[in-house]
Amino acid sequence: MDWDKLRIFHAVADAGSLTHAGDKLNLSQSAVSRQIRGLEEQLNTNLFHRHARGLILTEQGELLFDATSAMTKRLDTASARIRDSEEEVFGELRVTTTTGFGTLWLAPRLPKLYEKFPDLRVDLMLEERVLDLPMREADVAIRMKEPSQADLIRKKLMMIKMCLYASPAYIEANGIPATVEGMHAHRLICQNTESDQVGAGVTLIQQVMMNEVRSLLTVNNYFGVLQGVLHDLGIGILPNYLTEDFPELVQVLPEVQSADVPVFLAYPAELRQSKRVSAFKDFVQDEIISYRKRLKDL
Repeated sequence: MDWDKLRIFHAVADAGSLTHAGDKLNLSQSAVSRQIRGLEEQLNTNLFHRHARGLILTEQGELLFDATSAMTKRLDTASARIRDSEEEVFGELRVTTTTGFGTLWLAPRLPKLYEKFPDLRVDLMLEERVLDLPMREADVAIRMKEPSQADLIRKKLMMIKMCLYASPAYIEANGIPATVEGMHAHRLICQNTESDQVGAGVTLIQQVMMNEVRSLLTVNNYFGVLQGVLHDLGIGILPNYLTEDFPELVQVLPEVQSADVPVFLAYPAELRQSKRVSAFKDFVQDEIISYRKRLKDL
């Protein structure tokens, strides 16, 4: 099968338009159209439904687009590995992690990474959805659960817990509960139990809410929960990795906490030689080691 025709087909399917694909490929619309017709004749099938609004893939076209998408991602991987210098770290690195960990722990530490590797371009993708690393939706993932996908290299970074925290101003104005049953007299700030989060966090929220909490603020990520706590709105359920960067937070009911939650770093096995991935992995591991040492000194 002619790779040039497949490349042009993929661009048309991605753009949904002969004109837009031609602009991207620096080809005329007629040249693109000829290549698509030639591919359809070669396969003896229609790949697109042609409408006034643009082009829509047929069922056969969807099958071919899935194949060309996988090929493109594999080529991107090969290209990334080829571009990796033996001595230098440069280029784009796509990192995915949760909104809470990304905003509250990782992003504040990235200046150290850029200071060491100024030519690195990090694309930080913060979402709860688990991206498909083998299909190159991202290069590196940091997750609160061991990845189950095959062909991944994974490393446990640390264990965290979900705990109860409040601001000094809130405690001064409202007191501090002596037992978890006393939470009924306070406002609880937490993630909605139906939002994507680690199971240990949901379990702790449910445990606290069994005590008929009188007032509640739910947010769909830990950054929002933290803002509510810092602005004296109530007692929040937050990951304990915040204690170093927000030392003013007061832990409430230290005996009430979640089970351990593992934090894993993972990347595709085919990127094991990537200088960018190695640099990022070493940076995160060094930061974790420093973080642990500082916690011991607190």
